[in-house]
Order: sequence, then C-alpha cells, then structure tokens
Amino acid sequence: MAKEKDQEFVEYVVKEIVSNKDAVKVVRSIDEKGVLLELTVDPEDMGVVIGKEGKTAKSIRTLLRVLGAKNDSRVNLKIVEPEGSERPARKEEASEESAAEVTEEVEEAPVGEEASEVVEEETEEEPMADLDI
Repeated sequence: MAKEKDQEFVEYVVKEIVSNKDAVKVVRSIDEKGVLLELTVDPEDMGVVIGKEGKTAKSIRTLLRVLGAKNDSRVNLKIVEPEGSERPARKEEASEESAAEVTEEVEEAPVGEEASEVVEEETEEEPMADLDI
C-alpha cells in the first residue's frame, strides 16, 4: 500500500523532532469519521512529540486538518501511549489533593465553645497604661 500525503507528512515532521527516528510508525486507517493516523514513537520521545501543554501535538493536528481540507477529507491524529507508561498527576488532581488537606485541617479546628476560648486567649491584652490621656 502506497503512503498517502498525510501519512508521509506526519512521519516527516515527527522524525525531524525525535531522537529515535527508527521507532516512529504511522498507521493509516479509514472509518466513518474520516482518516485516522495512529502515531507510535519511542517512550522517551513522547514528551517531545506532545510538547509543553500539548502545543506540539496540537500544531501537528492543525496542519493535518489543513492538509485534509485540501483533499476534502477529515484527518485525525492519535498518539499511541506506550504500554506501562505512567503520566504524572494533572493539575486538577493535584489541586483536589490540596483541597483534601485543607478539609482535614478545617475538621481538626476547634468548634463552638472551644473556638471562643481560643479566640479569647489570643485577644487578651494588657491594659493601655502607657497612654497619656
């Protein structure tokens, strides 16, 4: 099967930015949604292909969309995650953990009469004998 322009394009761009060029594989399939390109790279090169905040992957997808529009087809890119890989916690997950810690602290805080006693202890001050009135 001859390689199509979209498949060649993805291979060329990705091979230029990764360290292990031999591990780059693009499989092309056609379904009811259009053309699907499945990109597989070496696990060490995943970060380079995805880029900061996914900007590199998004750029490749945008260029594929333009190439697809030129050929009257819809082209989608799927970056295949290697087996056994682990992603770091996302910001939302990390903030949920922080919220759980704050909730624990609030639950441990004194309530009712205990709280008013703590406030009274903190607010007791010496009379203002230093002031000349």
